[in-house]
This record gives sequence, C-alpha cells and structure tokens, in this order.
Amino acid sequence: MHRLFIVLALFLFFSAAIPGKKISNFRTKDINNHWQEYKHLKGNKLTVIDFWATWCKPCVQAIPKLVTLADKYKEKGVSFISINVDGNRNRLKIKPMAHSLGINFPILLDVNGQIKNQLAVMAIPTLLIVNQNDEVLFFHQGYRVGDEKIVEQRIQEFLHED
Repeated sequence: MHRLFIVLALFLFFSAAIPGKKISNFRTKDINNHWQEYKHLKGNKLTVIDFWATWCKPCVQAIPKLVTLADKYKEKGVSFISINVDGNRNRLKIKPMAHSLGINFPILLDVNGQIKNQLAVMAIPTLLIVNQNDEVLFFHQGYRVGDEKIVEQRIQEFLHED
C-alpha cells in the first residue's frame, strides 16, 4: 500500500504542468456567463494564467500584484487570464470579490475542475506562464510576499528570448 502511494504521488508530481508541456485550447464560461476560448484570450507573446478561489487567502493576496503586472505588460503582448475554481457553491461571491480586487483581465470559471485537471493544477494559487506556441514556460504554486518579483523577472526573461 505504501509503495502504491509513492508511485501515485510520483505520477501526479511528474504529470503537473511542467515547463515544456503544451496546453490544449479550452472553452468555458466567464463571470458574465459568456463562453470564452483560451485561443482567443491568449497574448501574442505570453499568457499568464492564474488559478484562484475566493476562500484562498494567498490567492487573494497575489491578485492585486498580478493586476499591477497585467497593466504594466499588456502593451508588450502579455495577456493575463484568471481562472476561478470555486465551483457552484461560491459562484455568487466571485464577481464582487473580483471587482473589489480590481481584476481587469478575463475571469473564467472552472466549475467542474476540467481546466484545472487538464493542466494538472494540484494546488492554488497556481500560476503558469505560457508562450505563443502554448508551451508552459514557468509553473509556480503558492504565494508569498515577493513572489510577484519572481513572476515579473520571468516575464521579462521570456519576452527578451522572443
């Protein structure tokens, strides 16, 4: 039983959205109940995808920092996409919280966890930086004060590689 657990844990660890993994297009509703597709929202250079929930304190702490980065890099071909994983139970809380946090980029709903599963996201907050070829360049779980500097550094690095 112990070996099975270790094998399963290793499988899950190595199947995560690791750099180099290519992501597929996905389609889901946004907070305004409109259908959205990743391919229409992604940036022409980079896309930053942030998985979060209203009840997740580190998520809520990180979002204003991401809004600042989104404002700074939107003219440089970087798009930000927020994916909320609250589910139906907290659905009514998402829009007011997004407004209070100043989120000014698309907020998609992953009610059933399909996108989270497709991208092998196992914890929140999780942030991905994806290039124009849909390859994951950077994967970051959790948030501590100062992590936004790491994210910005990676954005700058990836923009200069282009």
